[in-house]
Amino acid sequence: MRIMATAARPQRHAEVEVALDVPEDWTLPDLAGALTGAGEVGVTGVGEVVEHVLDARYLDTPDLRLLRARTTLRRRTGGQDAGWHLKLPRPDGHRVEVRAPLGSRSPSGPRELTGLVRAIVRTERLTTAARLRTARSVRPVLGPPGEDGRPLVLAEVADDRVQAQVPGPDGAVSTRTWREVEVELVAGDEQLLSAVVAALEAAGARRARVQSKLRRALEDRLSELPEPPGQRTAPPPEPLKPLKPRSPAGQVWLAHLRAQADALVALDPAVRQDEPDSVHRMRVAARRLRSALATGRPLLDREVTDPLRAEVAWLGERLGRLRDAEVAREHLLELLGAQPPELVLGPVRARLEAELDRAVASGRRTARAALDDRRYLRLLDALADLRERPPLTPQAERPAREVLPRRVAGDHRRVAAAARAAAAAQPEEREELLHAVRTAAKRARYAAEALVPVAGEDAARYAAAMARLQGALGTHHDTAGTRRLLRRVAQAASAAGEASFTHGRLHALEEERARAAEEEARRAWEAADRKGLRRWTR
Repeated sequence: MRIMATAARPQRHAEVEVALDVPEDWTLPDLAGALTGAGEVGVTGVGEVVEHVLDARYLDTPDLRLLRARTTLRRRTGGQDAGWHLKLPRPDGHRVEVRAPLGSRSPSGPRELTGLVRAIVRTERLTTAARLRTARSVRPVLGPPGEDGRPLVLAEVADDRVQAQVPGPDGAVSTRTWREVEVELVAGDEQLLSAVVAALEAAGARRARVQSKLRRALEDRLSELPEPPGQRTAPPPEPLKPLKPRSPAGQVWLAHLRAQADALVALDPAVRQDEPDSVHRMRVAARRLRSALATGRPLLDREVTDPLRAEVAWLGERLGRLRDAEVAREHLLELLGAQPPELVLGPVRARLEAELDRAVASGRRTARAALDDRRYLRLLDALADLRERPPLTPQAERPAREVLPRRVAGDHRRVAAAARAAAAAQPEEREELLHAVRTAAKRARYAAEALVPVAGEDAARYAAAMARLQGALGTHHDTAGTRRLLRRVAQAASAAGEASFTHGRLHALEEERARAAEEEARRAWEAADRKGLRRWTR
């Protein structure tokens, strides 16, 4: 499957491939005969062999941070896709390849690609880690005709003879060679991939122990280097002992902290590429991380974690501007579109879109500037240190079931106090105090969710109740922003001699949405404050 980006952006495609080891005297089998008989995979034949000579220079940090993160950055000449290639991991185990033209002569690669790995590289420099020269023979596996009448290329089978040169720390270069076969999907599916691999295995090929050419070239060097802070040579294994009520509280809480820190790093490239919902997910990871640092205070040295919590709050605020603008744009334009045409007076849509687009563009600039700020990189370094050298207190050794539910109880008391203050407040103070209730509810919710492994369904039910409260108050908070924007746009329209009736109508509808959200929040709090729902926190 190939995903082509706009001309102003690098090209991207989802890479689904399998590497197989073969001996030097191995002979490629008759794929046409083996695959055309398997009609369910849609193969109609195999095309002519195409020869390429590929020369690739791979970049990484001295401690191989990219390789450890299953990420590669290279400059390759030869073949049909010469250029700069960045490969990023996907959750399904495959990778996404992002491409840029050869034009960049920067020794560390084009900025549009190196920016996508900044969260991994952080303040380290990129240098040549290896050079791979490959003599490649490619056979396309063909399917039925496409829209242009020519057979679709379902997959490519590449017979590669590889020479890898790896510079050592003393300047000496080690060389190794091998032969492998690589099967990459183009327009085919996983069923086809399995059929091609099975045909090759029947002819004596064996699935490679190391699927990446670069990792194969560097595995000796990788084994000699110490791991950099916050990274591992492979995804962390499942805990030998699953989290249980008697697990140490520190172990449970660190698992939660690490998950959120990992999410921040994983989402960084998606935010930089403006992928849908990426800003929201990264902002949520920052919020969860900040809440976890607060709730887990007795377990961690506050001299370390309190400054870190402030930095996470800074990041969340910078990301929040874009997210708030995106939510407002989507909601208000949808609300306007639902109005009867006779009630839309003047250039309402044009003025609204202009204002909302400016807010989104400003939020995007702020988010990108934050991710390029050295303050953000220092935050990532600090999170890596926290991950590898957690400043645990003696409390962290106590059983999770004895320590952590009481922390949720404390978070609940914070929600209750904020709710009482909001209920007693004057109307002009109420909005800000309801936002404080929402912030406290988020913290309680996130803490309860983190305790599901040790507290089970009790924690899950409580978290769901707090999520309902948080959601209602989130809607209320959104309307505060949209009402301010509508007042501002109405004033500009009036000053320009335009009718402001429709802006006033939309403002009234948002006021009604705020009242409904506040009533829903009241009901949600009554449900969440039931003693039976929080009995497990005692």
